[in-house]
Amino acid sequence: MGPSFLTDCFSLYQSNHFLKLFPIYFFHQYKHFQTFIHVTMKNNNPNSLSTFFNARLQLSNLFSIIIFFGFGLCFGIILTFHLKNVSFNLQFTQLSISTDTNTDTDTDTNVVVSLPPPPSSRIKIGLEKYIHPTNVMHEMSDDELIWRASMVPKVSEYPYHRTPKVAFMFLTRGSVLLSPLWDMFFKGHNGLFSIYVHTSGLSSNWTEPEKESVFYGRRIPSKNVEWGKVSMVEAERRLLANALLDFSNQRFVLLSESCIPLFNFSTIYAYLINSKHSYIESYDLAGPVGRGRYSWKMHPKVKIHEWRKGSQWFEMNRDLAIEVISDKTYFPVFQNYCNGSCYADEHYLPTFVTLKFGELTSNRTLTFVDWAKGGPHPSRYTRYDVTRGFLEKLRSKRSCEYNGRSNETCHLFARKFTPHALDSARQ
Repeated sequence: MGPSFLTDCFSLYQSNHFLKLFPIYFFHQYKHFQTFIHVTMKNNNPNSLSTFFNARLQLSNLFSIIIFFGFGLCFGIILTFHLKNVSFNLQFTQLSISTDTNTDTDTDTNVVVSLPPPPSSRIKIGLEKYIHPTNVMHEMSDDELIWRASMVPKVSEYPYHRTPKVAFMFLTRGSVLLSPLWDMFFKGHNGLFSIYVHTSGLSSNWTEPEKESVFYGRRIPSKNVEWGKVSMVEAERRLLANALLDFSNQRFVLLSESCIPLFNFSTIYAYLINSKHSYIESYDLAGPVGRGRYSWKMHPKVKIHEWRKGSQWFEMNRDLAIEVISDKTYFPVFQNYCNGSCYADEHYLPTFVTLKFGELTSNRTLTFVDWAKGGPHPSRYTRYDVTRGFLEKLRSKRSCEYNGRSNETCHLFARKFTPHALDSARQ
């Protein structure tokens, strides 16, 4: 057992079948030793058998010790090289993985590593897109929208130059039929107004205006609205919430597709921006169309002496608009119990605002509506009704209070005007 034995051990290790072949190799070495002893016995005399036997015993013990020592030595050397090889392979594998992650593409392997885009290609969302969203279409639910719109900055100072705008919110059945008139009204005043349109019924009722129109791309995600139902108030809150997403919108006015402006843009803008109050009509009315619409199921959240009525067409500032969309106390009561002949659009806002924020409103509407003929709907004006004298009368029909002083400009808008009245109104 000399150098050839160690050489054989290394050969076994390199064959990758060391654990299987080494016992077989050891067994053959032992058999070879027995053969050697047997041949030696044949070549010796019988008289020296005892002496040979003792020599054989000593030689056998010596050989066993040498074999055991050689086996241990060989096994230790092979195990040492094996562990070093495993450690090297592990380090090489880790190095390969680390190297691969720093490579965009690796054509030599089947592993595909997705890396983030470089900083220059990432979409940058700055303050401008957050405070002035340009696209009014989104996939938010009503709850998500109201939650988002109800956020109020704790820092009162604006970190940018802020020009207050007026949000004109149109609640319509379909397209804004008087849009040519409104296009003339808004012309030349970009940056001072925002437009939002909520349509009712199928989307096919809406025809997208030309790109030159101020109504192009201003339709918000809308839902079906039933006349006199609470769904109309839900649509109003939806309009308010969408308009509140633009932090520059300071005043919010609700209009219909049959409304017209009674003054030019500059006059109406100055009137609203400089006003110290909001404009929600509210009054207590006895009889079937007043307190007669109250449901006792609303008690005790809303008591009968707190029940109010008023015009649907409101105007309010930003603080009050946030309070309206954030109402989780009174609005659910109207959703559950203002049904049938209750007409939530005529009672919710007058009742809620009077209960909680009565001091913030002037208790009147800015939109003229003629109910003189009676019935469930106001008078409708056609091209035969609209004259210069008629419009002048609407502009100064009554006296009212504005910022604590008497004023003859009480109505800024009027309804209901048919599309046939367009030509006369544009004059």
